[in-house]
Amino acid sequence: MISRIDLRGDALTEFPSGSALRDLLPRADFDVAAALDKVRPICEAVHHRGDAALIEFAERFDGVRLESVRVPAEALTEALEQLDPAVRAALTESIRRARTVHREQRRSTHTTQVVPGGTVTEKWVPVERVGLYAPGGRSVYPSSVIMNVVPAQEAGVPSIALASPAQADFGGLPHPTILAACALLGVDEVYAAGGATAVAMFAYGTESCPPANMVTGPGNIWVAAAKRYFTGVIGIDAEAGPTEIAVLADDTADPVHVASDLISQAEHDPLAAAVLVTDSVTLADAVAKELEPQVAATKHIEDRIRPALAGRQSAIVLVDGVEEGLKVVNAYGAEHLEIQTADAAALAERVVNAGAVFIGPWAPVSLGDYAAGSNHVLPTGGCACHSSGLSVQSFLRGIHIVDYTKDALAEVAHHVVTLAEAEDLPAHGAAVKARFGWKVPESK
Repeated sequence: MISRIDLRGDALTEFPSGSALRDLLPRADFDVAAALDKVRPICEAVHHRGDAALIEFAERFDGVRLESVRVPAEALTEALEQLDPAVRAALTESIRRARTVHREQRRSTHTTQVVPGGTVTEKWVPVERVGLYAPGGRSVYPSSVIMNVVPAQEAGVPSIALASPAQADFGGLPHPTILAACALLGVDEVYAAGGATAVAMFAYGTESCPPANMVTGPGNIWVAAAKRYFTGVIGIDAEAGPTEIAVLADDTADPVHVASDLISQAEHDPLAAAVLVTDSVTLADAVAKELEPQVAATKHIEDRIRPALAGRQSAIVLVDGVEEGLKVVNAYGAEHLEIQTADAAALAERVVNAGAVFIGPWAPVSLGDYAAGSNHVLPTGGCACHSSGLSVQSFLRGIHIVDYTKDALAEVAHHVVTLAEAEDLPAHGAAVKARFGWKVPESK
């Protein structure tokens, strides 16, 4: 069901680090560049025809004819009223925990006195308007509503809109659990729009939806391609690829736990990646054996789990020791990294590339998906080596405020003029000289 990659012996010596090691590791094919050609006409149709194009694409892609893209307020209220009480309680607790964590991420204004009379202040300003996306294809993700909305709210974003695909089973509205989560969070601007059309709606704006400054949220390849298309037009969080889990484990790990965690990620999508890195052949064999009965006992077997586990993106990777395993997972840069070893906490301190790290047997990725308080919108495809997961910081902009007196400028004026002339930009120096009668003050 799942392949093996043997990196024991001289394998890691031959490929010590960087791209050479990454190329040995499993990864899904996810060609965003190729998808650009297909999303371009969709995005431009939304640009030129607005809501009419959104309605046309909802009929073509979602099989439903919309009267309006904007979800009426009463639909949000009704969805919350009809929500299963147990689901409501779980969403409420998830929101509470997410707020607890994200509230601590707020940034405060700070002023630095560089010299007497010269200060630089960095103030943090929220993005004015964001468009958030909650997927609605193979599964419904009210948890993604929480993970997008909470950090935006805690950052102080004044205008928040959310889009999720129209559902034929619910009269063209997004899934009612999505709508109920929006109501719980106080988000009343919701649109029935999915994929590239939703991103284009937020980027360009339409008759019913004002344009946004930024779009965040996970999605399929069409969402990722649309985000790439609008890079430079709007801010984005990331081009999210297929979800992935890596588990670094030794012989202290429970194979039942490890197998269940690999399966939990595989059930997202046939391109989902499930990777076990271990120095224990005994564990590898036990996990491979344990996968069969656990897969047989769950849902989404043939359309998601089996192709995900059997795909080129999933594997059991054998290494000589935990140190070599750490080297491998740092090269891989997993969206979710579980560490199930004897010294899991100490090892986690040495992880440098991961979207989120889960320590020990009692912190499965599922906990982070819903109720740890952490954010589950995380970098995929190895992007954890340069990018972070969604946070309050994602929705803030730092602005420097420079305040210098005449004396403070005079003290450094000769350096400014010197550097301007060194860069052959004499007008830069002249802008300083003009303030002192065109004579540069002597340094003190």
